[in-house]
Amino acid sequence: MCGRFTFVANPDEVAEEYELDQPFDFPARYNIAPTQEILTVVNDGEKNRAGTMKWGLVPFWAKDQKIGHKMINARAETADEKPSFKRLMERRRCLILADSFYEWKKTDDGKQPVRIKIPDRNLFAFAGLWDRWRRDSEELVTCTILTKEADDFMSDIHHRMPVILPKEQEQDWLDFNLKDATEMKKFVLSLPKQHLEAYSVSQYVNNPRNDDEACITALTD
Repeated sequence: MCGRFTFVANPDEVAEEYELDQPFDFPARYNIAPTQEILTVVNDGEKNRAGTMKWGLVPFWAKDQKIGHKMINARAETADEKPSFKRLMERRRCLILADSFYEWKKTDDGKQPVRIKIPDRNLFAFAGLWDRWRRDSEELVTCTILTKEADDFMSDIHHRMPVILPKEQEQDWLDFNLKDATEMKKFVLSLPKQHLEAYSVSQYVNNPRNDDEACITALTD
């Protein structure tokens, strides 16, 4: 699964990277947790647009928005079959912007938090799905991160990992004209492996209220 991540990129860098023509303001975040607002990119058929969504999917048909607490991730292997995700795989895909994520590795001394990043990319995107939920006058725009079986590198840390899109295939994921859920699943599961690196960080990051540079500071021997 993917339960925490970071985003500290410069807004100008993001605007250039994703060809955005509208300004946005999103603060540096060192410990993003479920149910919080996160920065995403969608395509409206003509151009990319950036905006915030709440992390934790609330399908449009849900009776209670609390379901979002349980839907921070979606398994890529079955996303084209599940009622909550199939329609979204066809027409509501998004990029969830990040520069690293956390996982907790089991050790003899307990669970050790680890920060995972791509060494040659200061900014990347998870493959995401989103939906819009309305009840009376209330409206929520929410999203979930697709996950898959861990690769050789990640399997030493955790058995699942988020789907990270190679830069050259991010726009393919957003392509407004691609609408077959099963084909999109195949697309996700056939993506090339990303080169990752990881280092241990303090258990300070365990508390989602902690959100500063101490979260990403490497532990020293």
